Amino acid sequence: MALSYKTRRRLSLLILLIGLPLYIVVAVNVVGLFDRPPIWLELLIYVGLGILWALPFKAVFKGIGQADPDAPDRGEE
Repeated sequence: MALSYKTRRRLSLLILLIGLPLYIVVAVNVVGLFDRPPIWLELLIYVGLGILWALPFKAVFKGIGQADPDAPDRGEE
């Protein structure tokens, strides 16, 4: 079932305001469990985790910055 534009917009805001900070805290704590790796490896881990969190939400974020496709056109007068 496809989500409406309004639902996707609200869900993306919820993900960015609540989910992303929680993911950051979890990622930092997980990396902190191990001995400190070299800085290049640590950077690579954080970049990988930064890309990994967004992959499941790709469909939610797609087209959010565009105008509402379901809204009636206002320019036709």
